[in-house]
Formats: sequence, structure tokens, C-alpha cells
Amino acid sequence: MQIRTDTDRMLMDSFKELTLHSAVEKITIKEITDKAGVIRPTFYNHFQDKYEMIEKIIVTEILDPVKMLLANDMITEAQALIFTNLQKDKAFYVRLSRMQGPVTFEDITKKCIKDLFKEYVHNKKPNSQEMPRWFSLEHIAQYYAQSFSFIVIWWIQSGMTVPPKEMSGVCEYMMTHSMSDAVTELF
Repeated sequence: MQIRTDTDRMLMDSFKELTLHSAVEKITIKEITDKAGVIRPTFYNHFQDKYEMIEKIIVTEILDPVKMLLANDMITEAQALIFTNLQKDKAFYVRLSRMQGPVTFEDITKKCIKDLFKEYVHNKKPNSQEMPRWFSLEHIAQYYAQSFSFIVIWWIQSGMTVPPKEMSGVCEYMMTHSMSDAVTELF
């Protein structure tokens, strides 16, 4: 999901600035376009709605930068970079994490992470082993997206006080150990 034009960037930056003073769900398309210095129809030439724009911000600013790391199976480093990039724009992501309404930050985050996971798996050599039906790419991607989104949102809402590298270790542990391991090793 590349940024197509400078107009995309202007609209996204305008929205990000507005979130510092208003709840995300209260920001209108007109406010976004007025701040960006373009007319309202311009917005709809670039985005379907503000939720699609939020998705584009997350993908271009947080997830696209980790794709090279994932291509080289540097998953822990990719996770650390995600947390680092979120922390760089802390105020914006704290506001997003408070979104309420028909579409939430969690919904958007899960979709973005699920898409990234599916792309990562698609670029790997396919497994020829027969698996039970539940183990579809869709189900596994949804599971990891749900898990990673939970950790990311918890971290954001608790003030991002745990350093990104340490959060990456938390993710690594949670995603590579069973519930039994966690109970035995941590409690």
C-alpha cells in the first residue's frame, strides 16, 4: 500500500495533526481537507473514508518498513521496529487506540497485521504437509493478528513505558511458547 501522491501524504498529515486536538471519531472529512488545503472531493479520490486512511498510515509508516526484515526472517527485529515506529508517533497512536464506534483501532490493526502475515507466508516456500482443515492460512493469520494486536494495544494504552526491544521479547515469548510453558515458567 504505497503512498500514491503528495496529496495522500498531505491528507494523512492533516488527519494526524487533527487527532492531537480531537477524538478520531469526531474528525470530519471536511476538517481533514480544509487543514490540507484541498477540496473535499479530493479526499475521496484518494481514500474511501478516514478508516482506510488510518489503515494506509499504519501500513506505510509502521508495517512497510519491516518487510525487508521479515523477508530475511528477522522477526524479532521486525517486531522491535514496529514498537519503535509506534513510539516515535506516540501521541497519534495513543489517540487511535482510544477510537470508539463502528470501526476501532483494534479492527484496523488486526486487518493490517493479518495482511502482513499472509504476505509473509505467501513469500515463503509452501508446506506440502497435509494439515487439519482448521489450520488454514486465514485462521492462522487471524490468530497471530489478534495476539499481536492485543500486545500492541496494551502497550500503547499503558503508556509505552516498556522499551521496544523488550516488547519484542514479550511478543517472541508469547508467540513461541504454549500456555503450559507460560504457566510453568512465569508463575
